[in-house]
Amino acid sequence: MELTQITPVVWQILFPVGHVHIVRLPDGYALIDTGVPGSAPAILEALDQLGGRPQDVRQIVLTHSHGDHMGSAADLVAATGARVLAGALDAPFIRGTAPEAEPVFTASERALHEQVMAGLADAGVPPTKHVAVDVELRDGDTLDGWAEPVHVLHVPGHTPGSIALHLISSGVLFTGDIVATTEGRAILGPFNVDREEAIASFRRLAALEVETVCVPHGEPLMKNGGAVLRAAAPEGDWV
Repeated sequence: MELTQITPVVWQILFPVGHVHIVRLPDGYALIDTGVPGSAPAILEALDQLGGRPQDVRQIVLTHSHGDHMGSAADLVAATGARVLAGALDAPFIRGTAPEAEPVFTASERALHEQVMAGLADAGVPPTKHVAVDVELRDGDTLDGWAEPVHVLHVPGHTPGSIALHLISSGVLFTGDIVATTEGRAILGPFNVDREEAIASFRRLAALEVETVCVPHGEPLMKNGGAVLRAAAPEGDWV
């Protein structure tokens, strides 16, 4: 478990698949995503390093329903009592009341997906547990209890109900899997249910005025993040 400070109130927990972010709130902490199943002990260890206790976690915000994002949510709810917030259209997948929407793979994406899944199987990652969603988020919603305004953006394409979080005052953006990074540049995240819709969501995020971009896969963009997004060519990635 590697803990990296991104801003004065945001930390990234680096995982092999699906990074997790911790955000300090005025009265505790929020988690952005939860990693693959089995990640809860490492996340709680990171929280302890920051001086936090399990009961200090107020919110668990899931950017979407995939197992490397909601995988440890049930265990973390049991340990912390935190509320779970997620996009309204992904909430049935997270609760387990509807089947997960299936991605449409390009040839290169299929090979990458098989590689990732084989790695998780070799690592003995347990099955994902479903979890209750306490708050269904929609485009234009704001999050309560944060130190600054946080706007929720509905950014479909990776999943039907994917969301991003825009912290306007500090210029921080949590993209979910619409955006990934590699070698300092931004690319379209792979494994989308609707590639064209995902590209449109990427372009929407690129139009925002942001400085810092926090991604679940790749390294954060610590400076001029908005410019890096605008310079990207998501139409040509993972073809």
